[in-house]
Amino acid sequence: MKRSVLVGSGSALPKNCVSNEELAKRVDTSDDWIRERTGITQRFLAGEGETTASLATAAASAALDDAGLTIADIDLIVLATATPDNTFPATATKVQHQLGGKGFPAFDVAAVCSGFLYALTTADAMLRTGMAKRAIVIGAETFSRILDWEDRTTCVLFGDGAGAFVIEAQDNAESGAGIIASRLHADGEYGDMLFVDGGPSTTGEVGKVRMKGREVFRHAVTNLSSVLSEVLEEAGCKAEDIDWIVPHQANLRILDATARKLGLSMEQVVVTVDQHANTSAASVPLAFDVAKKDGRIKKGDLVMLEAMGGGFTWGAALMRA
Repeated sequence: MKRSVLVGSGSALPKNCVSNEELAKRVDTSDDWIRERTGITQRFLAGEGETTASLATAAASAALDDAGLTIADIDLIVLATATPDNTFPATATKVQHQLGGKGFPAFDVAAVCSGFLYALTTADAMLRTGMAKRAIVIGAETFSRILDWEDRTTCVLFGDGAGAFVIEAQDNAESGAGIIASRLHADGEYGDMLFVDGGPSTTGEVGKVRMKGREVFRHAVTNLSSVLSEVLEEAGCKAEDIDWIVPHQANLRILDATARKLGLSMEQVVVTVDQHANTSAASVPLAFDVAKKDGRIKKGDLVMLEAMGGGFTWGAALMRA
């Protein structure tokens, strides 16, 4: 069976790390207030010259190095972002050019915090059907550029960053490595619970993030536990077979509630929300790369990736590292 196998990962963060204490100097909030409600202690914010494309390029370059490959070995780039450099062209084409690539498909996927799962599943389908052999899949965001810094209920939650996978189509993947099963969902009925109040065809302006936190929390726990069960059933696995969950890093309470619904220990959950805050589409690959680099995720581990974002969109993918 042909599978999409992870052969490299990488990540990138802006230079500017902002602690809760520093943020409290410009926003009506406090370190205690943020920690108690979210688990966040700091975040990285893009500065002058740092963009979604530059962070994505750095993460992709690191993933290529990790895989021992160059851009000449790649024939597809799929980039997930809600904060592109421009309305068009696609940020993925900028990354392609900055890496020195040319000619092969490169496009963006917009599914907010679920974006990386959508991008990964899309690339996986293209690899398994022979449309490409190796792909770079990226999640990258500069959410700080669309935050209302006077709204303490949202601006304290987000950060900037990028993460990337290099995946390769392999026949009869060794030890069952690769993406085993995935599921994606969306429900536009709840689009007004987490959204940006602007856009090219409506206001003509970028807009700012708006969120109804309690409603998002409730739907997140329900939707994520449901899709995780779907993926496990498709893969013929049980929750106890999972070595690691790498979730979207939205809120420590959501991570804990989702783990408990599956009967898993928080010791099996990769948590980076305390260090990076919510980096939207970047959070899953960024968290995965951290856990891989520090030795937690090892070759052969069964890893569940999951996320939910505005739309609502949500999804999960089970893979053997």
